[in-house]
Amino acid sequence: MTAHADTARTADVATHATHAVHVAEGDADLAAWAAAARAWLEAHAARRPRGPMGSAWGEGSDDVSVFHDLSADEEQAVLDRAMAWQVLKYDAGYGAVDWPVEAGGAGLTPAHRQAFEDAEADFVTPGHHETFSVTRNLVAPTLLAYGTPEQQRDLMPRFLRTTELCCQLFSEPGAGSDLAGLSTRAARDGDDWVVNGQKTWSSGARFARWGELIARTDVDVPKHAGQTAFVIPMDLPGITIVPIRQMSGGASFNEVFFDDVRVPDACRLGPIGAGWKVALTTLGFERSTSGSDRGGQSVGGSWDRLRALAAHVGATGDPVVRQELASLYALDRIRDFLALRTLATVRGGGTPGPEASAGKLLWTQWMTRAGDVAAALLGPRIAADTGEWGTYAWAEHLLGAPGYRIAGGSDEVQRTIIAERVLGLPQEPDPNRGKAFRDIPR
Repeated sequence: MTAHADTARTADVATHATHAVHVAEGDADLAAWAAAARAWLEAHAARRPRGPMGSAWGEGSDDVSVFHDLSADEEQAVLDRAMAWQVLKYDAGYGAVDWPVEAGGAGLTPAHRQAFEDAEADFVTPGHHETFSVTRNLVAPTLLAYGTPEQQRDLMPRFLRTTELCCQLFSEPGAGSDLAGLSTRAARDGDDWVVNGQKTWSSGARFARWGELIARTDVDVPKHAGQTAFVIPMDLPGITIVPIRQMSGGASFNEVFFDDVRVPDACRLGPIGAGWKVALTTLGFERSTSGSDRGGQSVGGSWDRLRALAAHVGATGDPVVRQELASLYALDRIRDFLALRTLATVRGGGTPGPEASAGKLLWTQWMTRAGDVAAALLGPRIAADTGEWGTYAWAEHLLGAPGYRIAGGSDEVQRTIIAERVLGLPQEPDPNRGKAFRDIPR
């Protein structure tokens, strides 16, 4: 793949080689490695203020939003800061700790990664952005599972270093939660595919240089079998991106239109007709890592922030509040363990299974209950912006949390997956099962 073969690519590949050697020659003892990582963090970031209940109340940003309410320039600035920090970490050997060396990582263990994340949480680092997460946590591992050696060599260092960002091109207006019913077409034309159709809810598409696209390439087979995946440059002629205004005020989501877009076959991700498997792999990563950004950052706030809020309003002695906080802590930890299990499966050559759906459900439950607890703690202060730190900010959490019940597959879809694949219950009835896609009423 030669698209965007610029000086940034040369720098990425060179940096990948040098930092892999640096880590391989370093101290193999985990404690010594963690001490070196903490020393590096001390030299490159400020310590996070701490109080008796964790993060110091009133220090730094009080943002607990699920989706940003920012202008395009403000959103780009958030991304620029996150990307710059990731480049700094990657160049030092801490940006892809447990990824294989051949894929652009440091080749260490999940224990090393956890040690760095635990240390990083004690320092002030740039805020979360959905596009950043999609690039590193969803598209990059999917590329590791299905990409050709050429694609991995060309794109993986850029994605892990985040010099170029990615978006998902999955959902469609006419498909809803039935992703297998998508109708965006990719027709073969020599060495290219000609794509026509529309995608929606594509987080960060305006800022992405690449997109993971699932398109229909065969209408004469059942809907799950006729899809193919691609990783495509977002500046190809015929692609139009339109922001979608959300009820939280921001425009993180986008519609993406394809009008006779020519995509080289070299951009294909996996075999022809294997798009459904590729999509499920990406969705597995999305479900297992939802809300789990590390380094002190978390989508929609954190348990520490909620506990600090309870302390601020003097409610930590209330037995009902204490029970709610304990329940939320349990949900948080179980979800973390499920995410680690999913990552271990992938590192071992597998793909995410139904445990990812369980993790996704746990996260949406956490988001909903955290918002309810915050609203109960704050009362009318959550509905009026008085300028008081850490209070009205939870209103954005309440407005954004319902979206996570749909993102990555609705709660109902996750429960169906668990029912069928874990509990062994009968499949949902489908009168169109086995029919060719062209014969399904739409």
